[in-house]
Amino acid sequence: MKVLPAATAIAATAALTLTLAAPAGAAQAPPTSTVPHTPVRFTPARLAPGERQQLMKYAAGTWKYFGAAVNPSTHLPMDNVGFDGAPSGPYTSPTDIGVYLWSVLSAHDLGLIPAGQEARDIAATLGEVQHLQKWDGFLLSWYDTSTGQAITAPGGTPITSITGQFISTVDNGWYASGLVEVRQALPQFWGEASALLNAMKFGIFYDSGDESTNPNAGQMYGGYYANQGPATFEYGMLYSDPRIAAYVGMATRQLPGDVWWRTWRTEPAQYGQRQTPQGSNVTVTDPLSGKQFGVFEGHYSYDGIDYVPSWGGDVFEGLMNNLIVPETQAAPYGFGANDVDYTKATIAYDTNDLGFKVWGLSPCSTPDNTGDYLAYGSWQLGTDASDTDYLQTTVTPHASFLALNVLPQQAWANIQTLLRDYPRIYGPYGFYDALDPTTGAIGPRYLDLDESMIMAALDDVLNDHVLQQRWAHDPIGQTDIRYLRAERLSVAPEPGF
Repeated sequence: MKVLPAATAIAATAALTLTLAAPAGAAQAPPTSTVPHTPVRFTPARLAPGERQQLMKYAAGTWKYFGAAVNPSTHLPMDNVGFDGAPSGPYTSPTDIGVYLWSVLSAHDLGLIPAGQEARDIAATLGEVQHLQKWDGFLLSWYDTSTGQAITAPGGTPITSITGQFISTVDNGWYASGLVEVRQALPQFWGEASALLNAMKFGIFYDSGDESTNPNAGQMYGGYYANQGPATFEYGMLYSDPRIAAYVGMATRQLPGDVWWRTWRTEPAQYGQRQTPQGSNVTVTDPLSGKQFGVFEGHYSYDGIDYVPSWGGDVFEGLMNNLIVPETQAAPYGFGANDVDYTKATIAYDTNDLGFKVWGLSPCSTPDNTGDYLAYGSWQLGTDASDTDYLQTTVTPHASFLALNVLPQQAWANIQTLLRDYPRIYGPYGFYDALDPTTGAIGPRYLDLDESMIMAALDDVLNDHVLQQRWAHDPIGQTDIRYLRAERLSVAPEPGF
């Protein structure tokens, strides 16, 4: 096996890095922090003045959603708002809360609200979160936005017992991400946000089994049933949205680095999957523990593009983390390269194989007024071999905005095609959630998650990656950067990053 110590990958990127001052409004790590500073060079997106002006208009339109969606009594964001007969969802989740916190920060960064309103909105929501029913600091799956009560399901009834309630790994990871961003943007909330963050012990999600008998040992469980035990499934694929929980858990020393190295870049060859993965076995040294791990640095290929796959081939799985974790900017030989290649493969597949005029398959509303939500993805690019879990009929605007941080010109062009060829996609709060590019049917809904991803993407691309900068200056982000640079994926590095 080829040996690739962490120092090799870090040294390879040293020429691309420089030390940055903290972004405006960021709080430095506490004086007692022992996390070494790892600098990152942030390269502004190349956008023409007219493009930037138009993106600002999209941000202003998108921000209007939150004025309608946030309950004035509980200060919690509704999961979704519907138009033209589509229902609305007066409930919220840990993810909804975490990404709403991003959106408030982004609204101020973009000049849409003054600093006083930013602080008031954050204080009001954190104050409500303090009183929400939790289990060992973790948020439960669903809450009624009119009362703040924990409920059994979206639109369900109040829970009668905490025992058996599902604690979602990925949802609490996104909730935690909002707390990290808040404490960096607003120093006055450092203590409150940190207390909420530190109350969660992500170690409960770790599968500490024997890897020699359990191939999923060392990975994260998908969740935990309160007072009972872990879920019966693990997150096997690293290049998927649950990696946010690994970023938080490893950096807080609650999850060992094993999670990063034992979660797969591609599934083991004996598993049923879309392609036979190509790549090689390497030995990587964990940047915190110094332990060595054997890793198969595998990839798939499409149309001459090598990429590390997600589970379903959708844009959300691949790129959501990059809104706040500086993958593209900090790791041009790792996830930064893959974020670009994965997006290129997505564009090629959606436009060539599917024949769509626009690209961007990702989980979203259905293109109708039923209020349904389904998993859409370019599934021939993903790992899932079921042919049933992901559909290829609907694109969503949030996918284009996720790609702004990665391939800004291609993303900009796709947004313009959406507006030109499907003008009904733009509604009272910006881009509606779903489009069938074959029939032109629209899903007239807005989702807190998807609107927040659009807000964050616009903030990053218009303000020099400010959300990523804040993450990079946090002790959690500093540790994450060390992991991102500790390996070289088996895809081509991208020039210019």
